[in-house]
Amino acid sequence: MTVAIQKQFKESLGSKEKFSDFISDYFASHKVLTGNYDDGIYFENYQVHLDSKDGLVITLVTGSYTGQAFPIKDTEHISIEDFRQLILNKKFADKTESLSDVFHMTADTIA
Repeated sequence: MTVAIQKQFKESLGSKEKFSDFISDYFASHKVLTGNYDDGIYFENYQVHLDSKDGLVITLVTGSYTGQAFPIKDTEHISIEDFRQLILNKKFADKTESLSDVFHMTADTIA
């Protein structure tokens, strides 16, 4: 994510309307946001897209390389405003988080 987009993301958090516009513009350009985490023992993959009816749709696939027979897939729907409130109320410790990082942490929080 570019520095400019990251700056716009952080600035948009102050306003419901600006944040909604930012998210809509972001997904109009990017369609889907994907990310993953893998530490050799545990893994997760997430995918986020914007649905005009359901708001943000976050799909998270998690699994373990030790003992778990198959990955677990969970799909959550969250409104853009609920997502903004979650970010604001979560008060992520690292203020340098990117949108991808925030989606990753949000997926963990709501899944």
